[in-house]
Amino acid sequence: GTIVPLDQVTAKAHSVGALFVLDACQSVPHYKVDVKALNVDFIAFSGHKMLGPTGVGILWGRKNLLDEMPPFLTGGSMIETVTMESATYLGAPKRFEAGVPNMAQAIGLGAAVDYLNAIGLDEIHAHEVELTKAALDGLQSIKGLSVIGPKDLEMRGGVVSFAVEGVHPHDLGQALDQYGIAVRTGHHCAWPLMRRFKTVATTRASFYLYNDFDEIDALVDGVERARKYFESR
Repeated sequence: GTIVPLDQVTAKAHSVGALFVLDACQSVPHYKVDVKALNVDFIAFSGHKMLGPTGVGILWGRKNLLDEMPPFLTGGSMIETVTMESATYLGAPKRFEAGVPNMAQAIGLGAAVDYLNAIGLDEIHAHEVELTKAALDGLQSIKGLSVIGPKDLEMRGGVVSFAVEGVHPHDLGQALDQYGIAVRTGHHCAWPLMRRFKTVATTRASFYLYNDFDEIDALVDGVERARKYFESR
């Protein structure tokens, strides 16, 4: 749930000649993102985390870099010329869109973007901040529970990762599932970071525009109920 000081990270990457690829799946759906201000080389994010369909996403990149990248798939609609010995490809983005386009998913993603813009990303972010505050206040009252990351709401997105002493995150996640509460447990695609902090795994609760305070209460009650259950075993 931590909002990374991206300007510091990109500066270090560019200082050694590295390109910077930003995974923006947990930011673009939640608040306004100014691509030019980020000073990154590529941004990628998925559709299903912003109310869109699965199997579709967005890759933004600097045009000169995209034009230099070789395509990873070949097929119709991305070829410029073909001979028996060689082929040349169209410029970006067409060179990365071989074959029949994923039209239904693309239209679905566009509809999701229109819906989110109609609600307003500022309004969505403000709602998530309130939910996150309520979750932090409630979870931190639970015996043996530690929240991962900063407590400052200005440094957090709508995600709260936590661990409960004596309870494996996978066991906690299974118990919460039985209570009708959906969380994610594990390494969250961040194995190196978990190893760095000597953390086996965490439990992660994520909030979005459709969540409400009753669900925050259910989460807190569910974690406390699970903690008491495992404590008694």
